[in-house]
Amino acid sequence: MAKLETHQFVVCIDNKGYETSLETRKIYVAKADAEAAKHGLMRVVDESGDDYLYPDGMFQAISLSAAESKAILAA
Repeated sequence: MAKLETHQFVVCIDNKGYETSLETRKIYVAKADAEAAKHGLMRVVDESGDDYLYPDGMFQAISLSAAESKAILAA
């Protein structure tokens, strides 16, 4: 059975050390990763279009409406 992928939206609040991969004040898609969370990390789709692990303190979770979420995922 295929695993249901859960997305969360986050905004980058600190890109120190990752200036090429992340832009501050930009909304990113974070993928659920329980194992990474245990280590204080978050799996985020960055500027490359691939998902990588970053320290979770670099992001703030945000809530979006269904229409906003759909628009961001379609972009």
